[in-house]
Amino acid sequence: MRLRWRQIAGISVLMTTLVVFIVYIANNPAVITSIRHIPPALLASLLILYAGVVAATAMIFVGTTKLCRINLDAREGMVVTAYSAIINFFGPLQSGPAFRAVYLKRKYSVKLVNYTTATMVYYLLFAAMSGICLLSGVLGWWLVILAVLGLIVAVVAWRVPNRFTARFKELNLAGLGLLTLATFLQVALVSVIYFLELRHVDPGVHFSQAIIYTGAANFALFVSLTPGAIGFREAFLVFSQNLHHISNNAIVAANIIDRSVYLVVLAILALIIFGSHAQKRLVAKT
Repeated sequence: MRLRWRQIAGISVLMTTLVVFIVYIANNPAVITSIRHIPPALLASLLILYAGVVAATAMIFVGTTKLCRINLDAREGMVVTAYSAIINFFGPLQSGPAFRAVYLKRKYSVKLVNYTTATMVYYLLFAAMSGICLLSGVLGWWLVILAVLGLIVAVVAWRVPNRFTARFKELNLAGLGLLTLATFLQVALVSVIYFLELRHVDPGVHFSQAIIYTGAANFALFVSLTPGAIGFREAFLVFSQNLHHISNNAIVAANIIDRSVYLVVLAILALIIFGSHAQKRLVAKT
């Protein structure tokens, strides 16, 4: 019953977002004007950067499995990540993590509690780095750099207390290091992507604003009930406008570009997966 209500809520939010979007575009035609004629160089750059994001996400998946004492090769990690990205966008209620958990349980007998714990470590890292980005305008760049370095040192030096050994016995330092590095790379690449998109629709945007914008956009993923956090991301960005000072028109236009490019990325991933019959090998392994 709870799942059904969450699905209904997600659909309701998505439909409401589409209505608001149509009304907004009708009253602000300049948004459409700003996204016309995207230069091929920009499109190519975004596709390359998103390829890097997919690779970083694959590293994150491999890192979480290392925390569970499972060693995946890069190819397997990439295939699972690509398949998961498609499911996560088009499936119900951001179901990518559930797919990965089922895959690991069926193939490697990884306990759900262990993978959930490893995933929570990633979420904590992602939230901490996103929070640093969001507050960078308040803290200042030098404090941001110190905070990032401090976070990395804290994670690398972290040891699990004995009283938590029963639940966290699968964690290891190598996995934490890889997970921290991959998460940082993911956030950094997304920041560059958003910066390029924002600069196209508003040449006056600075990279420091894009960093704050990235932090706000990332937090939308924690409450998302819709594909690609549609509606939630835009709401977070509008509510945090006093921090990044980017106009509503630029937010809407940049998000249209971003979602369009991401759909192209998903289409490419689907072609690669099904064209290479990778999904058959994946199913065979599970």
